[in-house]
Amino acid sequence: MELKRVVVTGLGALTPIGNTVSEYWNGLVNGVSGAAPITRFDASKFKTQFACEVKGYNAEDYFDRKEARKMDLFSQFAMVTAEQAVADANLLQEGLDPDRIGVIWGSGIGGLRTFQEECVAFAHGDGTPRFNPFFIPKMIADISAGHISIKYGFRGPNFVTVSACASATNALIDSFNYIRLGMADIILSGGSEAAITEAGVGGFNALKALSERNDSPATASRPFDKDRDGFVLGEGSAAIVLEEYEHAKKRGAKIYAEIIGGGMSADAYHITAPHPEGLGALNVMKNVLRDAQIKATEVDYINVHGTSTPLGDLSEVKAIQEVFGDHAYNLNISSTKSMTGHLLGAAGAIESVAAIMAIQNNLVPPTINHFTDDANFDPKLNFTFNSAQAREVNVALSNTFGFGGHNTSVIFRRVTE
Repeated sequence: MELKRVVVTGLGALTPIGNTVSEYWNGLVNGVSGAAPITRFDASKFKTQFACEVKGYNAEDYFDRKEARKMDLFSQFAMVTAEQAVADANLLQEGLDPDRIGVIWGSGIGGLRTFQEECVAFAHGDGTPRFNPFFIPKMIADISAGHISIKYGFRGPNFVTVSACASATNALIDSFNYIRLGMADIILSGGSEAAITEAGVGGFNALKALSERNDSPATASRPFDKDRDGFVLGEGSAAIVLEEYEHAKKRGAKIYAEIIGGGMSADAYHITAPHPEGLGALNVMKNVLRDAQIKATEVDYINVHGTSTPLGDLSEVKAIQEVFGDHAYNLNISSTKSMTGHLLGAAGAIESVAAIMAIQNNLVPPTINHFTDDANFDPKLNFTFNSAQAREVNVALSNTFGFGGHNTSVIFRRVTE
């Protein structure tokens, strides 16, 4: 069968450096760091005392108090960005078939705050089981897609993907496949995460995964720098409306970019560490190029996973050089996690928005916080250090990798007839 073309017709973002797409993009191109001391709880006894929190968020600006109490923060974030994207794509216009509009979301953890609060309350009680009746619906990771579909009446495919930090990109790939196979006209996709809690920070500290640069949070996320010491935990959400191309044209929708390929692979190596030679990353980029039916030389920009961990950054760059060969020197490479921190299951959503906006604006956001070269990286590679760089961006690739060895990549392209 002939596969249908799929385009992006709506965006929404709620991030540590901006609460709309335009604010987020301005933060990226201006090299703004979202890292600061944690305000969600007293972190004074934790090894890491900072994170990339969403700023200026008040649930009552978006929900009535009763409604907000029924949703964990990760679901609230999802609903906020879904509303932005629905408005941006004009999905409430007359004539759209709600049976052909789906919601496929991503979250690596789901309602961690809710789970923690309910367990702590029980542990501190007298043993009598007094649990919130919304405990389970608030905590389960799939509920965000349910909330979105219920609010808008979207009755197409509806589920949430869970693959650690690859979750949102998996959701985008699934959405892309459902549409190009003709199983839906429109799918609202993306991801959300709200894991800046005692359990979240403490758990990642125990893994020795987080930066402990408490004296300088704003410079703690430093991908590809010699002195990187771990990632910075982030939170937030992004929503992306994917739509069948002819359907979008027929209704006069605004088109940001075309999604042309999705790739997946597994490291099959270790539960948390990347393959040392970047084998999974290498395979996923080969897979996405094959799926997109383009040559490696056609890619202009890679928004890398680039978490600022000693091993992860190195293995990803090895893979890029293997896949792209000499063309690697013509690429712009950047890690926007240097500004947003690592949004775990939502990372692929906000980073796909960054890739799409790079195409829209012919501007590559930077990798900030570069201070000292690492001799393990080829100095001829362009990591877009510290300042945004203008260039023609027709094709952008976004990588996301997750604990368990899950690897995902998507490719966006400027729309042509």
